[in-house]
Amino acid sequence: MDETLNNAPNTSPNLSVGRNLKIGFFHLGSGMADVLMTGVWNRVMIADLGFAATPVSLLASLRYFLAPIGIWAGRISDRRAIGGFRRLFWVWLGRAMMVASVFMLGLETANLARGAEANLVAWGAIAFALLLFSLGNAISGNTFLALIYDRSAKEQRGRAVGIVWTFLLLGFTIGGILFSVLLPSAEAEGAMAEAVSETTQALSFTPDTLQNLFFVSGAVMGALWFFSLLGEEKRTRPGDAALAETASPEAQTSVRQDLALVWQSRAMRFFFWYLALSMAFAFSQDAILEPFAGEVFGMEASITSRFAGYWGSMSILATIAFLFLSRRYKGLTNTVMSRWGVSILVGAFAMFALSSLAEIRWIVTPGLVVLGVGLGIWNVGTLGLMMDMSPFGRAGTFLGFWTLVVTLARGTGVSGGGIVHDAVDLIARNPNLSYGAVFVVGAIGLSAALWALGRVNTREVEAPPAEAEKVFAGAMD
Repeated sequence: MDETLNNAPNTSPNLSVGRNLKIGFFHLGSGMADVLMTGVWNRVMIADLGFAATPVSLLASLRYFLAPIGIWAGRISDRRAIGGFRRLFWVWLGRAMMVASVFMLGLETANLARGAEANLVAWGAIAFALLLFSLGNAISGNTFLALIYDRSAKEQRGRAVGIVWTFLLLGFTIGGILFSVLLPSAEAEGAMAEAVSETTQALSFTPDTLQNLFFVSGAVMGALWFFSLLGEEKRTRPGDAALAETASPEAQTSVRQDLALVWQSRAMRFFFWYLALSMAFAFSQDAILEPFAGEVFGMEASITSRFAGYWGSMSILATIAFLFLSRRYKGLTNTVMSRWGVSILVGAFAMFALSSLAEIRWIVTPGLVVLGVGLGIWNVGTLGLMMDMSPFGRAGTFLGFWTLVVTLARGTGVSGGGIVHDAVDLIARNPNLSYGAVFVVGAIGLSAALWALGRVNTREVEAPPAEAEKVFAGAMD
């Protein structure tokens, strides 16, 4: 039953560090889910089962294109409580959908690995599972962040989102390690490998092992999502909680009006292109990095599933280090850090391109380290620039717009990497060239982002108050 919220709450929110850490485990599960979808499932489908990268990457990136649905769920949670909960209803509903989708996806992918026919029914089941995952992610992501906003006082929000952001990065690292343990090679399983069919003997794992990985992962992530938020929102009665500030001028602004404001400023236009290009091309490797190592160098899934652990851990270290350094050194501005981060990413893509085109295996691991460092520095600088490029008095509107750009660009990048791979593969029929082309295009696109960044002057935009939590919130999950 829906309950309209009318009055302001009487108590001030307070989020202790202990509670903050408990809530952070939610995004530990989110990071693991991201690795499972774009680090394990895509690699199995492309490198091990031999499916085209285009449909796989499009399905894997579906959650980015459906992200605007989260705005709808967030607006409802601002206005109404369902079953006495404003945020938790949407969070737990969305995450339950994601757990169900992980079980379905694991079952169907394992059936394909057993030699089942890849017909319309099989692809329909996979598409439905990933649609369910994407919808669940969309309606729970924004409402989770709104819950953090509700639970913390204004002066606590920067720390609150910073801790949760760190847990997200930890999820990438821990997920990579956990999945490599849960997906040992078929040879390591001894007698089990001898019992599999002729079709599955070519795989680096057994279908049962793959299925168990999805089932165990879904259960672990579901437990993290449920228990991390258990007791974190008080059940409301009619009239206990407040409507969000939906009557403010920012809330009434249309997307068309926001876009018109962005395009009126030269600095805004170039920042738009920098944000879109850097986000799209930085993540163009997301769906093909593990398949690249599997097809070009024959690395097993148990090895490539650790990739997220390598770059994720380096991203955490770089993020923490540059957050600290930026507070100590005034010259280390958001623009400078963004330039450094993207330049390092160009270097990482160049290393992967060289590794693929010249078939040099030892470059892969250093490339992962460089990729992680670049992503960490780029995250800090670009999130800060999003805040700098949001004028005072309209910060909420502009941060929402930049977040939408980030989400759609990332989805375009993830799917675009698979499309470029397949397009080149149709012509060359050479995995070294098809994967190398993705990395070359990524390096060129990131260089174009650097060019756009060089034409951004943050002084043209009136700086908003330092509300870093809004920026971090928009970029998570």
